[in-house]
Amino acid sequence: MSSDHDKSAVSNRTMEVITAAVLGGLGGILIWDSRRIGFGWADDGPQAGYFPFYIGVILVGVSIINLISAMRSGDEGSAAFLSRNQLRMVMSLLIPTTIFVIAVKWLGIYLSSALLISWFMRRMGGFSIAKTLAVSLGVACFLFAMFEIWFGVPLPKGPIENLLGFA
Repeated sequence: MSSDHDKSAVSNRTMEVITAAVLGGLGGILIWDSRRIGFGWADDGPQAGYFPFYIGVILVGVSIINLISAMRSGDEGSAAFLSRNQLRMVMSLLIPTTIFVIAVKWLGIYLSSALLISWFMRRMGGFSIAKTLAVSLGVACFLFAMFEIWFGVPLPKGPIENLLGFA
């Protein structure tokens, strides 16, 4: 008897069908847009959409083959692609990282990085608040010094850098 953690969140077949559909859709977009900009052969050579058109045709063709293969996959297709526990682990990384990427726009990369590091150290690592603050703020300060001062590469800054006069 399997526990809830071992139950399948999604099957191989489902993921193969989703992948085939997404890639086929991207191929369709390439084909459609190549028609708009011209996919033929002009007097001076291929038009702008010539190569993207054929890449789209290949993507759609391969996606159809993969879709048929997935639908014929029998017991192998119904095997677990991802267990619920594995999905939870993936989401525990994906959700905070997605929030980090969005937060960079408003908070800047340094504060967002410090918050992300703090989140992972406390939530995943169980580190003390003192260690978490030391590492997260230390890494943010080191990155600021490395990129802004040593390399002279400005990265996105937020309200904290503006208050400190670093923007």
